[in-house]
Amino acid sequence: MIAEGALRPGQRLPTERELSAELGLSRSSMREAIRALTTLGVLEARHGAGVYVTALRPADLLETFGVLAEISRGETLVEVLQVRRMLEPAATALAAARVDDERLARIGALLADLTDGGSLERAVAADLAFHQAIVETTGNATLAAVNAGLSSHTFRSRVWRGHQRAGLTGRLREDHERIYRALAARDPAAAQAAATVHVLEVENWLRAHLDDFA
Repeated sequence: MIAEGALRPGQRLPTERELSAELGLSRSSMREAIRALTTLGVLEARHGAGVYVTALRPADLLETFGVLAEISRGETLVEVLQVRRMLEPAATALAAARVDDERLARIGALLADLTDGGSLERAVAADLAFHQAIVETTGNATLAAVNAGLSSHTFRSRVWRGHQRAGLTGRLREDHERIYRALAARDPAAAQAAATVHVLEVENWLRAHLDDFA
């Protein structure tokens, strides 16, 4: 009914009894279906008001996708990074072609947080926000939601800690500065190259420390 447009975003569902009768299902099966669609971000229960179709935004529908990056281990985590290496450079190139001064200033502020020599947690948070802001600059909400799902706070924390122990956090910061300069120059080719180098650096680091993620 939602896919066919009979129920629109923001619309209240008929009662459980009405839906059960219309679809020829038991009420227990209908409750299970509603729970499943709520978990998937398709429906939302409003206390005392009933069940509604969500806005069906990509960020809502792909929210559970983030579990993949957050709990993956070993070779599966390498595969997640390989997918990032396919998507993120292309998104960064598109962002370079579309970025305006306001967006660039926001990305620059996140870069400053990342490179100011503050706490590791601050750098990790800025790292996540920096890349997400770049992908959001493409104007593609689905791509932004997929990127968010491929981005793990836990994994990035471990990357930064590993580089810190090896005295290599400067390399990560240089990667981000290179990406920002390409965006500021509105140079899609340079932006794509800089993003590719960055993700590949992280992927190579992961391969070298894969035993820690088994």
